[in-house]
Amino acid sequence: MPEKVKPEPAKAGENILEVKDLKVYFPMHGGILLKKVGDVKAVDGVSFSIKPGETLGLVGESGCGKTTVGKALINLVQPTGGSIMFPDMAGKMTNIANLGRPAMRPFRSRMQMVFQDPYSSLNPRMSVEAIIEEPLDIHMPELSRKEKADKVAWLLEKVGLRAAYSSRYPHEFSGGQRQRIGLARALATNPAFIIADEPVSALDVSIQAQIINLLQDLQDEFKLTYLFVAHDLAVVEHISDRITVMYLGNMVELGTSREVNKNPIHPYTKALLSAAPHPDPYKRRGERVILKGDVPSPLAKPTGCGFRTRCPIARPECADNMPELVEKTPGHFAACPYV
Repeated sequence: MPEKVKPEPAKAGENILEVKDLKVYFPMHGGILLKKVGDVKAVDGVSFSIKPGETLGLVGESGCGKTTVGKALINLVQPTGGSIMFPDMAGKMTNIANLGRPAMRPFRSRMQMVFQDPYSSLNPRMSVEAIIEEPLDIHMPELSRKEKADKVAWLLEKVGLRAAYSSRYPHEFSGGQRQRIGLARALATNPAFIIADEPVSALDVSIQAQIINLLQDLQDEFKLTYLFVAHDLAVVEHISDRITVMYLGNMVELGTSREVNKNPIHPYTKALLSAAPHPDPYKRRGERVILKGDVPSPLAKPTGCGFRTRCPIARPECADNMPELVEKTPGHFAACPYV
């Protein structure tokens, strides 16, 4: 068994984001008096870091906590525990995990989010111009009316839409066009870090490719850093530098995009990859891995390793403790002592 090596803590200024032991629990209430009966452990001790200009892909089944991680990073969901280090305007790494709304506002201009559903993330009562101008009104009130209008037109052109569309309303656009408007809104405050929460999952395959290419072009032009949340492994492999895999609120594998896709280590990652559709079914990678049982409820997670109830190599000891991410090969981590 390889020596237990944990990911090294990042040096100051080396990373744009450092997340350590992030937890997000949602209380559950029941009974006549609605007393607290337990916690839904949506995110249960997640740690990772992202370097400037990098794209980290976050992958997992529906309900594993991917979106909650993204919302916690930008403080749309209050973390229960852990730290989220992000540079302030002076470049000093600051823990933003427990900041209130007023204290969080300066950081919001530098970290933005693109939401999954382009049909519900845009206010139907606001014009495109008003939607993109709103973050400018909040974070750049010093701009004149003309400067804001010019920036809206410039942003629309950058995301592949005509400036003349600014007077239209969201219902006049297709899903792909709405997602472009969401991108323009996210870019309005000149952010350094963008959380893309399954930005193409609601779009047709042909439109998905256009949005992915647009994200990459914008990243190159504006030196952006992405956390790309998705469940489509092909999309994540294409856009990400590194990939981390989540299961039931915990990280189970972390490595480069190529290593995770070509040489998966953790049994869950192997099952996830084997379930992905292949253009040629006769050239499927390896044997199909079929997991037994269903995903346990986050309200009643198994003790120890959350994956042990479905794992093909589980042992009785797996019920004792949640395994930590251990470096199996250089830069490739897995949370399983038996692989």
